Order: sequence, then C-alpha cells, then structure tokens
Amino acid sequence: MRNYTQFYIDGKWVDPISPRSLEVINPATETVCATISIGSEADVDKAVAAARKAFESYGRSSVAERIELLESCVAAYEKRYNDIAAAISEEMGAPKTLAVTAQAHAGLGHLQEALKVLRTFEFEEDLGEHRVFKEPIGVCGLITPWNWPVNQIGCKVAPALAVGCTMILKPSEVAPLSGYIWSQIMDEAGVPAGVFNMINGDGPGVGTALSKHPDVDMMSFTGSTRAGSLVAQNAAPTVKRVTQELGGKSPNIILSDANLEEAVTRGVMHMYNNSGQSCNAPSRMLVPADKLEQAEEIAKAVTANVVTGDPQDENTTMGPVVSEVQFNKIQGLIEKGIAEGAKLVVGGPGRPEGLEKGYFVRPTVFSQANNEMTIAREEIFGPVLVMIPYTTEEEAIRIANDTPYGLAGYVQSENIEHAREVASRIRAGNIHINGAKGGYDVPFGGFKQSGNGREWGHHGFNDFLEIKAVEGYGL
Repeated sequence: MRNYTQFYIDGKWVDPISPRSLEVINPATETVCATISIGSEADVDKAVAAARKAFESYGRSSVAERIELLESCVAAYEKRYNDIAAAISEEMGAPKTLAVTAQAHAGLGHLQEALKVLRTFEFEEDLGEHRVFKEPIGVCGLITPWNWPVNQIGCKVAPALAVGCTMILKPSEVAPLSGYIWSQIMDEAGVPAGVFNMINGDGPGVGTALSKHPDVDMMSFTGSTRAGSLVAQNAAPTVKRVTQELGGKSPNIILSDANLEEAVTRGVMHMYNNSGQSCNAPSRMLVPADKLEQAEEIAKAVTANVVTGDPQDENTTMGPVVSEVQFNKIQGLIEKGIAEGAKLVVGGPGRPEGLEKGYFVRPTVFSQANNEMTIAREEIFGPVLVMIPYTTEEEAIRIANDTPYGLAGYVQSENIEHAREVASRIRAGNIHINGAKGGYDVPFGGFKQSGNGREWGHHGFNDFLEIKAVEGYGL
C-alpha cells in the first residue's frame, strides 16, 4: 500500500501543517490502496508564498532556460512512464491497456507539445514604433480531476512552466496517486524550488483557499460545472483570471447519408471508453427515426463484445467507475431513465454478471428517448448512451444545441461537405467528423457552461500570459 502523506512545497517534501489523512480506494477491489494527507489553508499559504518568491526569478527566465527544463521534464517522465500508468489503473480503474497507451501517454504528450511550441513561440510583436510583450501571468492555482488525471495535470503544468509561471497543483483527492508521482518527476527533473508545488486536499479546504488567495494570479480548473462555478465565485473578489474546462452532454449526429454500421459502432465504443468518464463523451446519439431500430440492434451487438472486469487483465476493455459515489449516481440515473419511459436496449441497473465487488457498471444503451428526459439533460459520467430519434436535419441540429453545455460535438456522414456544414452549426468547442481525433496541438475547451479558455498546444499558452504594450519602444 502506498503512503503518500507529504506535500511538495518550495522544492522539498514536507509534512502537512495540520495532519489529516484520507484513504484512497481502489475502485476495482473496493480496498484501500493508499493513504494521503488532506491539506489546509495554512498549507496553501505556505505554497503560495514559495511560488510568489520563485516567480521573481523564474518569471524572468530565458526561453533557452525553460526549453532545457522541459527537456529534463520529458526525460524524467519517460523514466517513470510505467509507474504513472500503474498508478492510474490502480487509483481510478482504467484498464491496463488504456492506462499505458492513452492515459499515461497524455502527460508525456503535453510536455512534448509544450516543448515544441516553446521553441518557436513569439513572446514579442512590433506594431510600428510600439512593442507588445507576452509575459507570464504569475502564480497559478491548478485544480485537476480524477478521470484523466495526468492528461489534465500535463495540459496545465506544461504550458505554465513553458511561459514562466509558478504554480500550486491540487490533484483530485479521489485519484491522487499519479499526481504524486508527477510531483516526484518535477523534483527529479530539477524544476527550481517554488516553481512547482503540490498539495493534496479537497475542494472546500485547499480548492477554496487557492481560489480566493490574493497572491494567486490565475485559477485553472477542470471538473464539474457546479464546482467550476464555485471556483469562479471565490476568485471574483480578487479579480483573478479563471479558466475552466467543465461538463458536457455532447451530441453525436448520425446523418441520413452516414454509414450506419460504422457510425453507431464508433459512437458506442467511444461512449464506453474510460467507462464513460470523459467530459467530451458522445453521450447523446441522434439517429434518423426511420433507422432507429436498426441502430439499436447495432448498439446491442457492439455492447455484447465489451469485456468488463479486472483492469489488470489484458482482455478487459472497460473497468469500474472511480468510486462508490460515482457508482451510486450512475445507478440512480439509469433507474431514472427507465422510470421516465426510455427504452432500455441493453444493460441496466446493477453490476455486470459475475462481478460482485468493485464499482462496475453494466454498459447501457437507452433508446426512444427525448431531449427533455433527465438522462438526456444531465451529465451521467458513466457508460450510458442515450439514443434520440429525429425526423429532419434541422430538428437534429436544434436538439444538438438544446443543452446548457457545449464542450464537444460529433457528426457522421459519407459526404464531407455535408458533415462540415452541420459541424459549423453546432455550438461547441470541439467537433469531430467521422471519428477524427485531435492531437496535442489542437485547442480543447468549451462553449456555454462547458467553460472558458482553451488548453493544449500553442492555444494553451495564451491563458497563462498577460499582454503588455510598450508604446514608443522603437523611438
């Protein structure tokens, strides 16, 4: 069992000021796999002071120095790659293959992409006799979630380091193990004291203290829309910048000219990826009404091939959801879908057959739903797909946009021009045509209540920068 009870502050591993421990549960076994400490406002004050002091020098470091540092971070991460993957599988139940090929890779990918962008990024621009500078915003509070833990750590820490910011990271207390190893990697890479700090804790304690702290210049948050709203409210009195990547209820429009077999198969499998615990999951599948019955049969057949079970088994394609709280929430929403009259195509309440321990959810497909049902409005954050029929393309687009969210959208068509036209009408930050996936250089973020700001690639640098115009610079 892991004992991760220290915090990383000012280049040292230190004990919390007021010790309070929390047990971390392995969701596949429901057993304790680690113990961490829960931080307090006093720990935040200590970390912010270290970051503020470090910014005096790191904020004025050269691009060459930061390139060298990121190279060191990449090398240190590569050495601990398998440790990161194992921790992710243990803390949040990702199947081993997913943890190795996608989850752990995301942390490395964001470091490598930030390094690539930094080599050519323009921090200065001349406008006639004037010069515009892009300068690091300062001390950043970074709050990350449990569902793609190092992906979200990487896409915040890497650009912050690249542009010259200092930071305090609060990983999710539900899945904190990979964040702890990330902090060890930062130490091994030689990140200067105070530039990167890490405190474990919960939202009401550490998260609130970070958000309201007068010496924190920016908050970058990924999580639920409810929690993101609280971060913004706590940050408002000090008028700090707040960027947020929040919830989603993303539409997947299967147009009448799509290859139905391919489109439905792709959509169902994407929905089950990471046990449905992705904010951009295509959770609402919009299907032509005259093809709905055929789509149901395809979805049922695809689901039959999903192997739910032990994350360490190479044959497993879907592990558990992250916690008992999450399991109970999903079960309640499945029951709600049945009660509100949606057709249960496959799956349903309870654990999959043969799994009596662990927070395993039956991969579930509802059909004949409408967009007013709870399962079509609320983010379930589990392996539950909702099929909604439509009669006209205009109706499909209206249903797609009839949501408070706007993180992602999906369009399936055999005609690329047709797909592009429909994609242009969806109000969301990331649109995927025929299953296309973005790289680490493609901006990620949402419209409406899915957040503000953009992460990933050179677009991800901008939120960590302030703009300074020096007029008459060239006179």
